[in-house]
Amino acid sequence: MDDELAIDFQSDGFFMGQALREATRAYEAGEVPIGAVVVRGNEIIARARNQVETLKDATAHAEMLALSAAQIAYGDWRLEGCTLYVTKEPCPMCAGAIVHCRPDRVVYGALDPKGGAAGGWINLLQSNPPLNHHCEITTGVMEEECVGMLKSFFREAREKKARLKADSAD
Repeated sequence: MDDELAIDFQSDGFFMGQALREATRAYEAGEVPIGAVVVRGNEIIARARNQVETLKDATAHAEMLALSAAQIAYGDWRLEGCTLYVTKEPCPMCAGAIVHCRPDRVVYGALDPKGGAAGGWINLLQSNPPLNHHCEITTGVMEEECVGMLKSFFREAREKKARLKADSAD
């Protein structure tokens, strides 16, 4: 078999691709396109996408929903031995939940220099000694795809807002 055609179903790229599938579903629903999956033992035990608008819940971030689903699937609130894959760097709320859930790793695609809490403007997952848990972090996995989807979403949102403003001025 040609190595270039082989798919490594245990790679960060494969699992980030699954998170991107969730982000696409969020995009199609009019949500900010962020997706997440939780993996344990090379098996996806939970997947989620942003549902803030759908659920009218500011806490319905992809990471929060994926962590909650993973806890149910795993049967414990401690997600030791798990990896969270998410298309965008977690915010402070999500980073706090990650610390409490205790996964071993967090892998994300797009850096969030303004609001990210896993290395963007602060790193709650590693560099805060008083916290009881620290995660390994891997960044930039499928970054172009993750950033591209976010940019497309927000460009379309700005264009739609401009059209609505122009229509209301008429």
